[in-house]
Amino acid sequence: MPALFVSHGSPMTALEPGAAGAFMQALGPRIAAAFGRPKAILAVSAHTAARAPVLLAAARHEAVYDFGGFDPKLYELRYDAPGAPALAARVVALMHEAGLPVHLSPEGGLDHGNWTPLRYLYPDADVPVLPLAFVPTQTPAQQFALGVALAPLADEGVLVLASGSITHNLRRVFSSGMRGPVDAKEIPESAAFRHWMAERSAARDWEALFAYRERAPHALDMHPTDEHLLPWYVAAGAGGREAAPLRLHESITYGCLGMDAYAFGPNAQRLLG
Repeated sequence: MPALFVSHGSPMTALEPGAAGAFMQALGPRIAAAFGRPKAILAVSAHTAARAPVLLAAARHEAVYDFGGFDPKLYELRYDAPGAPALAARVVALMHEAGLPVHLSPEGGLDHGNWTPLRYLYPDADVPVLPLAFVPTQTPAQQFALGVALAPLADEGVLVLASGSITHNLRRVFSSGMRGPVDAKEIPESAAFRHWMAERSAARDWEALFAYRERAPHALDMHPTDEHLLPWYVAAGAGGREAAPLRLHESITYGCLGMDAYAFGPNAQRLLG
């Protein structure tokens, strides 16, 4: 089962699916047709972070409304999903084998970076979810190493699902984006960055991808802070170096918020529509 990275974009994606939401709605059945339903989901979101990796091993999860100033209807949306405490023990073992620290918490909760795509992928909320808080101060190479430790889960029916945004400059989004149409024409800086990510991925240029902040065009503009791109590297590590990261979907909202999705691993091609 390939690892996945999806861009969740603005919280409004949960109400206004757009092209990315339509893609995610189709992706759930596509995964089932190619690989069967996941036994569980190991979820890594840009919005669940800690000073050291933490597994939220609660028996049940609810949606967390970790945002403000948006449509009140967002706070009426729910995603009550089963947790995966048994999977937590397996992940702890894998991370310890890799020499990585990890903490277990009995608490639960799915931030909007998790429950927004999950509402589209698995609307019945019937697949157990184990959120993993990552460390946003670690480098892309360190995030990749975390993903490598999780790679055995692919053969165990577990979907590694990472969520962030392929471009994420909130100053641009709020100053010119969300005050304008959701389908505004893409700015050149965003297009150049997204193209670079896809091109370097197809070439398996890991050296460049790990150093994206120095090498990618407009990297600091598109990611003033990089917590929304770092989950991409976790999923990439879970897929391994040998297979090129595959862009499954590309779209844009508000002219500057990229909604691209990637699959990682030797079987990623089976998810192409």
